[in-house]
Amino acid sequence: MSGDLKWNKIFGAGLGTVFAILVVQQVAGMVYKTDAPEQMGYFVDAPEETGGAAEVVLPPDWGTILPTADLAAGEAAFARCQACHTINAGGANGVGPNLYGVVGNAVASHAGFAYSDAMKGHTSVDPTWSLDALDHFITAPGRYVPGTKMSFAGLRDTATRVNLIAYLRSQDSAPLPIPAPDPARQPPVPGAEEPAVAPADGTEAPADGAADTPAVEAAPTAP
Repeated sequence: MSGDLKWNKIFGAGLGTVFAILVVQQVAGMVYKTDAPEQMGYFVDAPEETGGAAEVVLPPDWGTILPTADLAAGEAAFARCQACHTINAGGANGVGPNLYGVVGNAVASHAGFAYSDAMKGHTSVDPTWSLDALDHFITAPGRYVPGTKMSFAGLRDTATRVNLIAYLRSQDSAPLPIPAPDPARQPPVPGAEEPAVAPADGTEAPADGAADTPAVEAAPTAP
């Protein structure tokens, strides 16, 4: 008899616990009930992007920037390349080829280095490592030559690339000549005024501030 009473107490305690939990859940739901707002706060009414003209990025004007490039900064930038490349004359190949005289040299042509098929095939795009070709490649090697074995992520900073390429160019017994400045690669000067255009009839344009009024003929004098 006492055993049945014991189990009844245990069963009753269990039911009481379950009932208490349900009551607490219901009360908590009523106290902390939240309603969704009719209008969301912090709404940002951002205009939709339109197909406007993209900003034109001009390629480097090597004839202007190479003479003033910082070779010391370029040598410092090359420090991150030394894990794979040497640049001294007659230097050994490493993970990458020796880069002495690379500027202006034929692509995938350094003796004794096993180039990837991707780099060998790139010779149809860039037969030589021109200044522009090096600039594109150093910016993002894997994107410019898909499949290249070069795992370097690239240099996005233009000034760093220019200094590095200037340093690579200097490491040559006969450096590639610096091209002449190219006006087409130079951005327009802000505020530059267009030259005045002469009228089609050959007459001179009126001076600044002159009133654009027809001339008045003088009245004839009495005889």
